[in-house]
Order: sequence, then C-alpha cells, then structure tokens
Amino acid sequence: MATQAHSLSYAGCNFLRQRLVLSTLSGRPVKIRKIRARDDNPGLRDFEASFIRLLDKITNGSRIEINQTGTTLYYQPGLLYGGSVEHDCSVLRSIGYYLESLLCLAPFMKHPLRIVLRGVTNDQVDPSVDVLKATAIPLLKQFGIDGESFELKIVRRGMPPGGGGEVFFSCPVRKVLKPIQLTDPGKIKRIRGMAYSVRVSPQMANRIVDSARSILNKFIPDIYIYTDHMKGVNSGKSPGFGLSLVAETTNGTFLSAELASNPQGQGAAVLPEDLGRNCAKLLLEEIYRGGCVDSTNQSLALLLMTLGQQDVSKVLLGPLSPYTLVYLVVTRWMPVAPAASFHIQQTGTLLRARLTSPSPDG
Repeated sequence: MATQAHSLSYAGCNFLRQRLVLSTLSGRPVKIRKIRARDDNPGLRDFEASFIRLLDKITNGSRIEINQTGTTLYYQPGLLYGGSVEHDCSVLRSIGYYLESLLCLAPFMKHPLRIVLRGVTNDQVDPSVDVLKATAIPLLKQFGIDGESFELKIVRRGMPPGGGGEVFFSCPVRKVLKPIQLTDPGKIKRIRGMAYSVRVSPQMANRIVDSARSILNKFIPDIYIYTDHMKGVNSGKSPGFGLSLVAETTNGTFLSAELASNPQGQGAAVLPEDLGRNCAKLLLEEIYRGGCVDSTNQSLALLLMTLGQQDVSKVLLGPLSPYTLVYLVVTRWMPVAPAASFHIQQTGTLLRARLTSPSPDG
C-alpha cells in the first residue's frame, strides 16, 4: 500500500500524466488543483480521465477523488498489481499516450502485466505503437527486462478520429534493473520501416515507400520498408495512412521518425509522396542529433536509470527534447529515488547524461 506521506500539491493540467506515474512509483499522494480552471470547458479532459481509470485498473487500493467540476484531483497510489487487463482508451489521444506510461510501470508490478488497449494506434501527436515497439522495447531489454512474455503487438490498426485499433502488451516483472553504459552510438548500418494504410487504396503505402527510398537510398543501401494494409474489421473505423522509420546502428542503437496523414475531415489532404519524403528527412534529422537513445525515449531511459541498482549509469543523448527537459524538472520535485542525482555534461552538440542511483533502502 502507499505510504501515508504528506501529499504533494500542484496547480494546472501540465505534466499531469508524468506526475501520476511518478506518484505511483514513489508511493507519494498528489493533489492537483486548478485544472483548466479558467477555460470555457474547465476540468479534466476525456483522455486524462481515461488515463486515471487505467491507473486504477492496474493498481490495487488506489484512492482517487475528483471534485464536481473536475478541476481538483487527489490521487493516493496503491500497489502496482498488474495481471490481465482490458482498457478502452479515449480516441482524443492515441494508445501511445497510455503505453508510454505503462512502459514505465509494467516492470514493477506484483504480477506480470497482460493488457489489451483499444483506440487509436497512429496519430500526429503521440508516439505510435510501431515506433515504441521498434525503439522502446530494445531499450527496456538493455535494462534486463526481457523474456518470452515480453511482447507488444498490433492486432488491429485504428486511425483518428474513429479509432477502432487494438494492441496487446505483456511485460514480465523485474525486481532489479541492470545499470547501463551507453556512450557509443556507433554507425548507421540499416534502416527499416513500416508504411501502413487503412481504408484507403493499398497503392498509398507503395507510393510512400517509393518516395521515402528516393531520399534514403542516397545515404545507405540496406533499406527495407514493409507495407501493412489491413482490411475489414482489422482496419479500424477511419481511413488514413502513415510511415514509421527506424535506423539501427552497429552498437544496437535505434533512432526513429514517423508521420501520419491528417485525420478524416481535418486539415488539408496529404499526398503520400510528400509524407514519405518528409518522414525520411525527419529520420535524417534524428540521426544528425545523435545519441544512444532517440528523442522519443530519452525520458524513459532517464527514469529507468533512476530506478536501477546502486551504481552509475551513463547514456549519451543528443540535444534534450523539450519533453525530456520538463521530465527532469518534474522528477526533481517528485523524486522516485531521493538519493539519485543527474550529472549532465555538454560535449560539442551532444549531452552526456549520467545518473547515480541510490540503494533500494535509500
């Protein structure tokens, strides 16, 4: 059960998800006030309420109190229980919004987590399931989280605004995480990708592949981009297409980029050729940023370093993303490991981040 510590108090809706995840890991209650208090539509949004319900499902004994207007939230975390869970995510955010937090919490459950998430699998806001599968899963394996039961699978794709996708995620329990020493990203050796299309012509995916390769073939020959065209019930409720690319280095580093088409009825139509070329350029930009962890997973790497053994972990990062900078501030004011400390050294255009983890008793 959560410790009866004095609750931490915050104001505003910013970083709500990060605060709830860190509260769950540290066992410290939080009270968040003035959630969009001055908006025409004040209080929690549907996707935030759905995230709170998900936390309630994977924990045992959590206490959640929300006032009538939804502008004040009190959360006292319970035990991370795990087990078999099903959850319908809000279609206002993709499944990646929920999955990012589950990747932080799943290794520390009492029972191995097996969860089915339904909703939007690919959108323009959150990391897609494809990118998290290609980059976050190998990162977790670096920390010793591995096994036959470690799986992330897309059963059905769902594009906004209708959704209709389904994802299965299972993760084993790990009592102790290994410290990591990732300081040499290596050279790019191959690029893989997934061009997907749902409820549109299969030729859309082929056009995306051709345009992306027209850029990437100038830099490396080992390129393979798969096409995924789901039909019928597996194609969700809304049409759309997109591309996710992952570059792998000689030392096992994965750098990613992705783009998706505009939701049906929103914004201008996007040509598959433009999407493919722009996504390829985003991948080249990510490679130029460097580091052993891509921008999407910087915060995940730093959190797992904090929760590791009493040892020094080192990771070489590219320029910290705005999300990661905010995450460091939130972690500082809600320490999941009070004795942990960050040491960040700037080396040229790269940042070297070192984190000293405390003992389990600390």
